[in-house]
Amino acid sequence: MFDLDHTLLPIDSDYSWGKFTQQIGWTDPVDFKRRNDEFYAHYVAGTLDVHDYVRFAVEALRLRGAGAYEEAHARFMREWITPVLMPQAIDLVRSHQQQGDQVAIVTATNELVTRPIAAALGVPDLIAVELERDASGWITGEIAGVPSMREGKVVRVTDWLAARGLDWLDVETTFYSDSMNDLPLLERVEHPVATNPDPRLRTLALERGWRILDLFPRQ
Repeated sequence: MFDLDHTLLPIDSDYSWGKFTQQIGWTDPVDFKRRNDEFYAHYVAGTLDVHDYVRFAVEALRLRGAGAYEEAHARFMREWITPVLMPQAIDLVRSHQQQGDQVAIVTATNELVTRPIAAALGVPDLIAVELERDASGWITGEIAGVPSMREGKVVRVTDWLAARGLDWLDVETTFYSDSMNDLPLLERVEHPVATNPDPRLRTLALERGWRILDLFPRQ
C-alpha cells in the first residue's frame, strides 16, 4: 500500500488542485490561497478537521458540476501531474505488481482529485476520501463514510480487506508513507516504509529501525 502525496508524487495533489483552481479562475486567488495555506498547515501539524477541509476544497467543483470537472481535471493532469510522475515511483509500484503483490493507494485526498492520478500510476485499487452524492449523482460537499485519514486509513483498509474475504491475519502488509499523519497505518502493517519522510517521521523511523526510502527530495 502506498500513500500518494509526497510518497509517490513529489507534490501534494490536493494542495496543488487548490492552486490550479486559482489559476483557472474558479477560486479567489487571495482568500482561497490564505485558507488553503491554513488548512495545509493544520494537515502538516496533524490537527486538520478533514470534514471542514473537504467542504472548502470541493466547493468550486460542487458549484460547477461534473462536465466542468472532467475538462478541468484533464488539464490538471496534463499541466500539474504528468510532469511530476517520477520514473522511480512508477518503478517501485511496478516492482510490487510484478512480484504478484496486490497494490493499493491509500490517500487522505478526495476521490475526484486522486482517481485519475491512481490510474496514471497504473494502480486500479484506490482508497481515498469518498464524497457524498445527491439524487442527481453529483457531490454535496460532504464526506461519505469514514475518511481515509489518520486512524481512518486503518478502518478503510480493514474494510477493503473484508470486501475481499480477508483479514489482517490473512495477509502480509507493507505501507509506504511520508507523513506522521499516517502513523496509525504504519504501525498496523508488518513492513512500514518511511518514504521521503517528513522530519518527525524520519526521526521516528530511525528510532524504531523502520526502513527509510528516499525516492526524491521533498518539495
